[in-house]
Amino acid sequence: MAWVQIRFAVAKEHVDEISDFLMEVGSQSVTFTAGDDQQAIFELFPGDVKYWDHCTCVALFDAAEDLNFVVSQMAAHPLIGEGFAHKVEQVEDKDWEREWMDNFHPIKFGERLWICPSWREIPDPEACNVILDPGLAFGTGTHATTALCLEWLEGMDLSDKTVLDFGCGSGILAIAALKLGAKRAIGIDIDPKAITASLENAERNGVADQIELYLPEDAPQFDTDVIVANILAGPLKELKEIICGYGHEGTLLALSGILAEQAEDVSDAYQPLADLAPPQQQDEWVRINGAIRAQG
Repeated sequence: MAWVQIRFAVAKEHVDEISDFLMEVGSQSVTFTAGDDQQAIFELFPGDVKYWDHCTCVALFDAAEDLNFVVSQMAAHPLIGEGFAHKVEQVEDKDWEREWMDNFHPIKFGERLWICPSWREIPDPEACNVILDPGLAFGTGTHATTALCLEWLEGMDLSDKTVLDFGCGSGILAIAALKLGAKRAIGIDIDPKAITASLENAERNGVADQIELYLPEDAPQFDTDVIVANILAGPLKELKEIICGYGHEGTLLALSGILAEQAEDVSDAYQPLADLAPPQQQDEWVRINGAIRAQG
């Protein structure tokens, strides 16, 4: 099927109304991205929806639609207006599923850990291989925050250890820990879809009998040897007592999802609770790791 998209600028206070309008006039999808010179938004809390002050709207239409009529309807809308600046673009007709799949390849972390999409051949059958496809929940190993955590896990001896993946997403870190020798993994996430995705991925990797998955309100109290929390700086600071409360003196701790300029702030928040090593950086992101110290 052939597609055409209309691209134009929108102020953030008009995003919802214009999105609804575009769907009414036949758009198949509406996407908002940062306008010129707008910074990316990284820091979001559960339930937050944030837009840039100036957004670029991209509305996708079937090429069979009468685009002249659509543009005339847009020009008549009070929040868009006659003579609005816009660009009509042909969208290349591709096998989008194949295009998407071609973008994912096996990735190696450290000396022995591979994250492999299910449709790719496993490069080293003797290695620790995690089979994981991109899906509903965040975490495929391609993002720097996940990569920093995987490299940290790969570099330690997890034999006979219990590992907590706080903010488990796809379950990639918990599953990798089990593949690397941990005896038990626990995943906690606020999103029920993440719990579902983690369970499906654990079953695919043959470790479902070693993993426990909980929404925060359902999680019992337990004691772990290793805690990895790959979320964001704000929640990491807000939840520091809860995160460290799942460990004991000497429990190893890794915090990720932190921008480099946020590292000092997060470190300061955890200093009363843990002995921390200097941050490790990849791209603009850092991982902070250390060990929980005795409290009280």
